[in-house]
Amino acid sequence: MKEQQYVLKNQDSFELKHIFDCGQCFRWNEEEDKSYTGVINTGVLNVRKQNNEIIFTGMLDGEISGIVTNYFDLNRNYSEIKEKLSKVDENVNSSIKYGGGIRILNQDLWETIISFIISANNNIPRIKGIIERISKNYGKEIDWNGRKYYCFPTPEELRNVNTQNFRDLGTGFRDIRLFETTQMILDKKVDLQSLYSADTLSAREALLSLSGVGPKVADCILLFSDLKRFDVFPIDVWVRRVMNELYINNPDESKVNKKDIARIAKEKFGDLEGLAQQYLFYWKREAWIKICNELVCSLHIFFTKFHSKNNKKSQNSGKKMIKIHKIPFLNLDLFKKQN
Repeated sequence: MKEQQYVLKNQDSFELKHIFDCGQCFRWNEEEDKSYTGVINTGVLNVRKQNNEIIFTGMLDGEISGIVTNYFDLNRNYSEIKEKLSKVDENVNSSIKYGGGIRILNQDLWETIISFIISANNNIPRIKGIIERISKNYGKEIDWNGRKYYCFPTPEELRNVNTQNFRDLGTGFRDIRLFETTQMILDKKVDLQSLYSADTLSAREALLSLSGVGPKVADCILLFSDLKRFDVFPIDVWVRRVMNELYINNPDESKVNKKDIARIAKEKFGDLEGLAQQYLFYWKREAWIKICNELVCSLHIFFTKFHSKNNKKSQNSGKKMIKIHKIPFLNLDLFKKQN
């Protein structure tokens, strides 16, 4: 393992925030300089943009150019994909304009399985925390640039981890699911290697046999792991919302049938439905977060003025000043639910 650097120039369809904040990964963190650092398999990588250059620097086991090319799917022509999808309708075109820098990562299959089992009924900060604690307790340590990073543990490294051990790391009800899935993989009840050559339907059925893997999680694994299946359409609350708003128009969103959503997605987006899902998901969720930010700012301004006015009245009347604490800013990541 050695420190290496690789520079890409004039790379299209590559925006750091779009890639790392679109819900597909949990091991990447934004730095103060707006770069991102993450753990890739057995190495650590930092990615930053500077003018027309993307600079990759890391401590990696293997040649950095090959690792980066594979992980960030650089051999795929995303401009061609976006051009094709943008012709579906104006809504899809708008979502692509908003999140056009998204690239689907080639993440390790095993880590992706465990990560998305953890993601069920969870929020991003908590998901990231659980994955980090599992890695710190059972994965290999990497020292780089004065920091310690931890590889995600292999199934073998988790062989003797029981449900209580998982629960002690804050997994909650997912403890039994993580334990059972680990044992199933170790016992070859599901052969992960065979999934690479299986068709999408067969691979999906195999994943659904794992503890804690339902249809949405299975589709996320197929799309976001190095299985790289674009012909799936993970459906969560955001995707249900945007598909209902754009194509179904049911006044009661809760009654929108997922089978109808899947059918419409297949008809409209074909074998690129997974990428369409990401553009639509990111577009809709970020729009909601923007609205929430504006609401929080408005509330903060209102209560700041109210506080100031109330203080003046209290001082003039000689009464004890009423303490109105500042509203704590919402941690909007908490609302980035993964299901």
